[in-house]
Amino acid sequence: MTRTSVLRPDLALLCDWIRPGSRILDLGCGDGALLSYLSAHHGVSGYGLELDPEKVARCIAAGINVIQADLDDGLRDFDDGSFDYVVMNLALQALQRPDDAVTEILRVGRVGIVTFPNFGHWRVRAALAAGRMPVTPALPDRWYDSPNIHLCTVDDFEQLCAERNWRILSRRLLDRSHREGARIRLAPNLFCEIALYMLQAPTSVR
Repeated sequence: MTRTSVLRPDLALLCDWIRPGSRILDLGCGDGALLSYLSAHHGVSGYGLELDPEKVARCIAAGINVIQADLDDGLRDFDDGSFDYVVMNLALQALQRPDDAVTEILRVGRVGIVTFPNFGHWRVRAALAAGRMPVTPALPDRWYDSPNIHLCTVDDFEQLCAERNWRILSRRLLDRSHREGARIRLAPNLFCEIALYMLQAPTSVR
């Protein structure tokens, strides 16, 4: 069985950035699929944070160490540098203060991995130009039932990184099929749909 047959494509790509034997905190871990895979195949240890009680129950049933918590409350219960990696997958745009969340991620983890849908994609721009809120493969919710409150573009996020002196160690910019390509390399803010970033605080030492 291949890795991509047991993980969503975006989660499978994250595995390339995780060193075996690492200690990981997975924010908004859902049913624990990423932690479960990394534990079985990479020998990682760590915790997941998840608010949804049904997903918490699924994590527990799968033997995943999980804490029920609201990410908007921060990570005050964790010491500086507690984890090798802190991962937040497709949740940044749903938080009250995404900038504070990334600051906390880079305090608690030696490396942070953050992914989000790119609001600068051409499908989003086309919908807005037509006077409608966008519904796309990367942003499937309608305006009235969407959890997203702070959407951003690739350019917005990289400007924030520059302002806060967060180091971008690596990035992967993908289309809706989770593929990279010439169009994205040419105009990333226009053609990227899902953005993956590996970050480090300016004072961190790997």
